[in-house]
Amino acid sequence: MTDDIRLAFAHPSERAEASSQTPCDRISLRDYVVEVEIGAFQQERGLLQRVRFNVVVEVSPLGVIDDDVDRILSYDKVTEAIGIELEAERINLLETLAARVAERILLEPQAERVFVRIEKLDRGPFSLGVEIVRARDGAPAAGQAHVEAPHPRVVYFSNEAMASPYFSDWVDHLAGRDAPLIICVGPSDVAAPQSGNALAQRRIDLLAIEQNAWMLASRDRRCMVVGTRTELDWAMKNDQICIWAPSKIVLDAVDGPSASPRDAVELVAWFAQEMTAKELLVVGAEAPVSTVPVRVLDGTQPALS
Repeated sequence: MTDDIRLAFAHPSERAEASSQTPCDRISLRDYVVEVEIGAFQQERGLLQRVRFNVVVEVSPLGVIDDDVDRILSYDKVTEAIGIELEAERINLLETLAARVAERILLEPQAERVFVRIEKLDRGPFSLGVEIVRARDGAPAAGQAHVEAPHPRVVYFSNEAMASPYFSDWVDHLAGRDAPLIICVGPSDVAAPQSGNALAQRRIDLLAIEQNAWMLASRDRRCMVVGTRTELDWAMKNDQICIWAPSKIVLDAVDGPSASPRDAVELVAWFAQEMTAKELLVVGAEAPVSTVPVRVLDGTQPALS
């Protein structure tokens, strides 16, 4: 076996040492195994599987530390980075998880370069995995901090409100307000297909909402149907009016909504909380239980206050 092949399968600590141009300090996390729901295939949904992490972090010289734990990059920061990313949302790809863990570790002031290897242990009589390396881009740690997305105004329109002649006027008024606008709808009045399988029915009901979202978007060219958190964050920062397509965010949520997609207003209330919305405005339906401030309009008035 050549050195190149041996290093390709070696522990990240060996790979880090072999690829470093100058001597450096490192900390490592070996064989850290957690159970998590992850995977792009349907058979991986609703199922926990073991995932193993091996992480090596190259750190800037520590200097005098005086045996003080507060002066070092703690191992806890590495396991915390893994935990935070696993709890944020359900992830399909190991590549996505590895990149997010690496990016979070590199927010630490001492971290200079990080190797992350992640392996699935239960997909067969072998390990399936990815390994990435990421380096600090040279900017100060403060410059790498996450830029918080704006707090949107989430507005739920009933089907009756959507059909109102005042709908465009409402959107005009809301689009000019002090927060990004995300519009939410429920399913159309046409009954969705029915299935005896609960998981299948949940997807059918979510898709029924998305069909109605696309119908609404076809009526107003200012509105864009959006289904991922990344797209929502971009749209809010760029003053794009969104209509929420719920399937991906709902199905990928680690702590998903208890509300059924058939209870669209309660589902939207969960979404508003997830987005830390400035306000939830409900037009043409009853107020849901929510930690977000809620206003209700009957859907017949021509202007929004």
